Amino acid sequence: MNDTIAAIATPLTPSAIGILRLSGPGAIEAVDAVFTPFQGKPMGSRPDRTLIYGALHDREGAVIDHCLCTVSRAPHSYTGEDTAELQCHGSPAALALGLEALFGAGARQAKPGEFTRRAFLNGKLDLTRTEAVADLIHAETPAAVRQAAGQLGGALADVVDGIYDSLTNLCAHFHAVLDYPDEDIEPFEIEELSQALGNAAGALDRLAATYRRGRLLNEGVPCAIVGRPNAGKSTLFNALLGYERAIVTDIPGTTRDTVEERVNFGGVLLRLIDTAGLRDADDEVERLGVERSRAALERAELILVVTDGAEKPTDEAGAETAELLELVTGAGKPWIWVESKRDLSGVIGTAGSYGNFLPAACVSVSAKTGAGMDELEHAVAALFPQDTEPQAGALLTNARQAEAANRARSAVERGAEALQAGMSPDAVVADVEEAMSALGELTGRTVREDVTARIFERFCVGK
Repeated sequence: MNDTIAAIATPLTPSAIGILRLSGPGAIEAVDAVFTPFQGKPMGSRPDRTLIYGALHDREGAVIDHCLCTVSRAPHSYTGEDTAELQCHGSPAALALGLEALFGAGARQAKPGEFTRRAFLNGKLDLTRTEAVADLIHAETPAAVRQAAGQLGGALADVVDGIYDSLTNLCAHFHAVLDYPDEDIEPFEIEELSQALGNAAGALDRLAATYRRGRLLNEGVPCAIVGRPNAGKSTLFNALLGYERAIVTDIPGTTRDTVEERVNFGGVLLRLIDTAGLRDADDEVERLGVERSRAALERAELILVVTDGAEKPTDEAGAETAELLELVTGAGKPWIWVESKRDLSGVIGTAGSYGNFLPAACVSVSAKTGAGMDELEHAVAALFPQDTEPQAGALLTNARQAEAANRARSAVERGAEALQAGMSPDAVVADVEEAMSALGELTGRTVREDVTARIFERFCVGK
């Protein structure tokens, strides 16, 4: 990290503001080569975190913008290095010329996530906070924003560090007893050690249990919209999105494949999956679509079962609907019964005619007029309530974090089992040290280069 990096840190679309960002030992010298304050001294003589107004020049010295510039010197900056920012007008052409001028002054193009990577390597952020930066950039709901902001503030790191410190104390006590036998240090008591391991295992269980919620918060809830052909699934799908994404006709079997989109509905990020109508199909293409519908139902975390509000259980269609409801109930997932076509049928409450099925909610809607959509929104929100914990941000949000937490939990459990089996304390402590290593990977105390490279692939250039 002995070189200086530069990048455009804002989207390359016309906008009010565009930012050029630099970090590295030559950042301030590079910005002085392309930026001239209208009054006073160059940026190298200015105090940190002070906005200075001046002119930005291209590689040939021609003025291309009037903008603001600020510098922050190491180690008191985001990356821990000398940094500089030019806050320009958001012309992609002007920003490109400014970036070329910075390259001419000795900087090079930053790689995706390289600014935050340098912050991590310089000890300004641990790995949980680093991942929170990417989560915050990609957050699509208020709940995801609060989770990422809390994690960026250290909520998850505090939980992990608390467990790590308790295991560190246990290991330190053990090694002190072994290494300094002549000192007046109380030896291990089996009951005390067992309680310490139990507390750590319980804390790790609670931490690992947060992963499902954190994953759904960040990635979205897979939500399959299922039903018989022509029940109104695609119309509901389009209504939830707010635009016509799926083809809608009066011909049964129009949808031959699954169609997926993301939408914020009721404060919940849903990964909507519009499916082909579930029925016995003779057409080979439709049959493949039905198979994909069944696969979508299996991987869903929420199911919207759409039935025609005018449909009677005595009809042949009603028998097929009852079979569908049996299938959905057997999937063991939360589901909402959505009676469609409320504007046409005027029939509400036919769901009760199908027997003792227990949906999380039953809602009658008209996807065309919007009637009942607010009720559906409330039903979805009730199944995935917002985080009310006082310490927001303490959820595991990705598979890497969950895998490290589970390995730590398994190691602690092995240590507890070894203790119960009467093995010596040094064998138990070996498992404890393995748990500490796994927790170190979670926060970045001990992490491989290939792991960090994979993490920073999520970042955009300029962050």
